[in-house]
Amino acid sequence: MQMKMSPFMDAKLSDICISTSAAPTYLPAHNFKNQDSEGKIHEFNLIDGGVCANNPTLVAMNEVTKQIIKRNSDFFAIKPMEYNRFLIISIGTGTAKNEEKFNAKIASKWGLLDWLTYDGSTPLTDVFSQSSADMVDFHLSAVTQALQSQDNYLRIQDDTLTGTDSSVDIATKENLEKLSEIGENLLKKPVSRVNLENGLFEPLKTGETNQEALKRFAKILSQERRLREMRSPHTKKPF
Repeated sequence: MQMKMSPFMDAKLSDICISTSAAPTYLPAHNFKNQDSEGKIHEFNLIDGGVCANNPTLVAMNEVTKQIIKRNSDFFAIKPMEYNRFLIISIGTGTAKNEEKFNAKIASKWGLLDWLTYDGSTPLTDVFSQSSADMVDFHLSAVTQALQSQDNYLRIQDDTLTGTDSSVDIATKENLEKLSEIGENLLKKPVSRVNLENGLFEPLKTGETNQEALKRFAKILSQERRLREMRSPHTKKPF
């Protein structure tokens, strides 16, 4: 959507991938330049967007909301805050299992270095990244349930990773294959949702798997697309 308004943001996929992977302390920041249709050079200096939006679901929803406010012709009559009309798929990249390695008594004695690294973990980084992602999930779960549209929100996440599976900078063939296997297995697991009482990510009792939920969403999207094409003045109608 932004590229229609700002064509210079149509960057190479390689630059986008390197930039969004540039997590501080793990991978270097990325610099690249892009040229717009008028020949003007635009420079980008980027790091991983997870620093400000570790779960970018709300960012995506805000982009849609902005287009609704601007009365984009791609959107039919809908109010900006009609979240019950939104279909939301949020796919996490996996998080380390909560092993409760420390508590307030232990942390109260920490200095700067302990907050940066303790017993093989990175407490300060974990607190900021995981809390920002969890708060987005908690917010959307609460909103969709309040609007009785919780079936329109699908969050797929594995929060049980351990060892190298939860690392962000081990790109060996073995580890990448293991991550692919984890993703395949995640499809077979039941749909889960954050418990608004205790904040835990728990499987639902509906019996629906993530794979089945994705197929259900795909069917809804396919039907919606056909409906829009029928209504669109740009679609060629059969004689």
